Amino acid sequence: MKINKLTAVLFFAIQSVIVHAQSTHAPSYPLITHNTYFSIWSNTDTLTSSTTTHWTGAEQSLTGMLNVDGQVYRFLGKEPNVYKGIAEASDEKSYQCKYTEEMPAGNWSEAAYDDGSWKTGTGPFGDDKIHYPTVFLKDIWLRREFTVENTDFNQLFLKLLFDDNIEVFINGTKVYDHGLLNGGYHYIPLEEQFKEVLKKGKNVLAVHCVNTGGASSLDVGLVDLLKVRVGNKVAVAEQKSVLVKPTQTVYELSCGNKVDIEVTFTSPLLMNDLKLLNRPVSYISYKVKSADGRNHQVKLYFGASTNVAVDRSNQEVTTQKITSNQLTALKVGTVEQPILKKKGDDVRIDWGYFYVAAPIAEKASQYVSTQSEATPSFIEGKTTSTETKGKQLVLNTIIPFGTVGKTAVEKFVMLGYDPLYGVQFFKDNLKPLWKTYPGATMEKNLVTASTEYKSILNKCQAFDKQLYDDAKSAGGKNYADLCAIAYRQAIAAHEIVKSPKAGLLFMSKENFSNGSINTVDITYPSAPMFLLYSPELLKGMMNGIFYYSESGKWPKKFAAHDLGTYPLANGQTYGEDMPVEESGNMLILTAAISKAEGSANYALKHWKTLTDWVEYLSTAGFDPANQLCTDDFAGHLARNVNLSAKAIVGIAAYADLAGKLGKKDVAAKYRKIAEGMVTKWMQMADAGDHYSLVFEKPDTWSQKYNLVWDKVLNFGLFPKEVYNKEIKYYLGKQKAYGLPLDSRRTYTKSDWILWTATLASGKDAFDEIVDPVHKYAFETTSRVPISDWHETTNGKMVGFQARSVVGGYFMKLLDKKFQLK
Repeated sequence: MKINKLTAVLFFAIQSVIVHAQSTHAPSYPLITHNTYFSIWSNTDTLTSSTTTHWTGAEQSLTGMLNVDGQVYRFLGKEPNVYKGIAEASDEKSYQCKYTEEMPAGNWSEAAYDDGSWKTGTGPFGDDKIHYPTVFLKDIWLRREFTVENTDFNQLFLKLLFDDNIEVFINGTKVYDHGLLNGGYHYIPLEEQFKEVLKKGKNVLAVHCVNTGGASSLDVGLVDLLKVRVGNKVAVAEQKSVLVKPTQTVYELSCGNKVDIEVTFTSPLLMNDLKLLNRPVSYISYKVKSADGRNHQVKLYFGASTNVAVDRSNQEVTTQKITSNQLTALKVGTVEQPILKKKGDDVRIDWGYFYVAAPIAEKASQYVSTQSEATPSFIEGKTTSTETKGKQLVLNTIIPFGTVGKTAVEKFVMLGYDPLYGVQFFKDNLKPLWKTYPGATMEKNLVTASTEYKSILNKCQAFDKQLYDDAKSAGGKNYADLCAIAYRQAIAAHEIVKSPKAGLLFMSKENFSNGSINTVDITYPSAPMFLLYSPELLKGMMNGIFYYSESGKWPKKFAAHDLGTYPLANGQTYGEDMPVEESGNMLILTAAISKAEGSANYALKHWKTLTDWVEYLSTAGFDPANQLCTDDFAGHLARNVNLSAKAIVGIAAYADLAGKLGKKDVAAKYRKIAEGMVTKWMQMADAGDHYSLVFEKPDTWSQKYNLVWDKVLNFGLFPKEVYNKEIKYYLGKQKAYGLPLDSRRTYTKSDWILWTATLASGKDAFDEIVDPVHKYAFETTSRVPISDWHETTNGKMVGFQARSVVGGYFMKLLDKKFQLK
């Protein structure tokens, strides 16, 4: 059949819409996603508009350029700025200065001020001696002298780390004044006129910092942005589209209308293949073809910063080149190698080794350069390695594509990370699971990944389509979009290890919260996705908690909150227990595993512990005392109706498991307890047209997201009228970007909204609750891996980012699957 030109254009336009029916916008774009340490993102809608970062926001630059007939186009990343220190911050060079914690008299910011009575301290400054040489808790004033030899500056930046409010002066002139809860170093551009404030010879940086609550920190430096050497020799490719799928992010760009390039980032996180899932290798695939019908000479450049292998950019690294008959690779790691020596939230890995590899058949050339020489070396053809040790180096790879015409030419590079050890579990340093396989090495991982490239990409594409289609069938397009952007994030906040004591462990990190490891109320909201695709991994989240109780290391008769601070799982470090919360979580999830597997064997293995927890809930769960729940950011709450619902469902879960194990008398006993609690719950929480936030306070309300398990697990405890009444009430409380968590604030948790929406009996009500979350996810100005805690009035994150709890978005899909069982 002949197709005329107009028909052809329409046909391909329709096909494009079909192919790109998934998410084409995201708050942040996952590029390399394996675990909490090996996790690189792009935080802008175009791939060339920003430097790629770790999920914490620290720069981990990936850059890509295409040389087309001599003209160079940048299609990936933005070259990181290179600064020259004028007064270096402490992460670059140690410094001393004068400081006081009492408000000084006179013009303390002036260069000539007499600070002889002030104390002398070494930067940085903060609230504890472990991380900060000089301690301050609330207010600090400091004066730092530095010498300037040449005032011919390009662009001045303050380099600041501070918490919470700061004023900065140079020689008595205020140059910056801001309030910010700072998660790391920020480069603040100074206005042009402030260049005149600096003079040759002695200068003074004067700073006042106020800690308004919580932790304190302060570090201050002054730098000059170096001019870019390459000038206008590099053009920027024009991005045509971006598509975020569960395991892939796909960009299409045009290089001067001469050639088109499709760049695909694939992290093959397929949960039905544990060996593949825990192999820490991602692919960046390049398909290049002519856009104007002519042949073009093409070669491709890829650069990866060695910052991927450091915690702080001032750490020294050493590099190595590896060549075999199957691949070529560059390897980098810190000189120090402090294995499992650091813990906490805003911390990146600085042990183990990062790899960039390409199949030998691609005839890639690889070399190491300084950051400032990376782009010029490609443009000028100076591609010989001269750097083997240093700071902020670049691993460079050049792949010749030769003559490119209408038929796309495809090549790829692989990025991998060998952490040597993943986590510490009760003083045992555990290797990642893949390193426990006989003969396993990172080089063998890369060879296997190269050999299986085509088949793995085919599997990923098939999985992505199936997941999206299933989610769309369950909840519609907007719901499927949310699942697509959540999938990789949920998995990549974990590490897979195996313990001789506890078996398989899938250890979560409470990202951008408090850095806890294996938090039970992080496991709980993330569970729906893992119940769908790998109950074994959910058991891996629970095994460590069971071991903690059953070993006697946790002597209490309710479940622990966590196992420590990532990556050290040596026992709970959170300052307060959540007894009803965590006991209910563990009981409900054990019952959900039984439903997913069609067997209660996992429960039988831990029956005594489950019995302890259900007995606790039976006596203390119905009308909870003043305590925290998973929404601990909202503060303590007594008589929490939603927490009570969790206890009731947890007791019913135990009854359900007892029945499956043939313990009929036990099942009947606890079922009766749960049913009796439901009757009292409905009476004491009744607020007319809804159920209250706390018992016997009808002027309050809250999302009762914990009820969803009664529906999903078919317990039949609560009458449907309870769900219907609540849903109807919620629809009148909606804001532009979602349903508030409860009557205390207008902020919300998007994972809980998706659970609440699953309680709706009809599609219209479900859509009405979900659509504002979709609006938040794809319109938020908070450009980070999606935050689960946001403000419903303006769509901005309140806190948290990159957390695994977005696995909870899959609740509607789980409900559909379980209803068919």
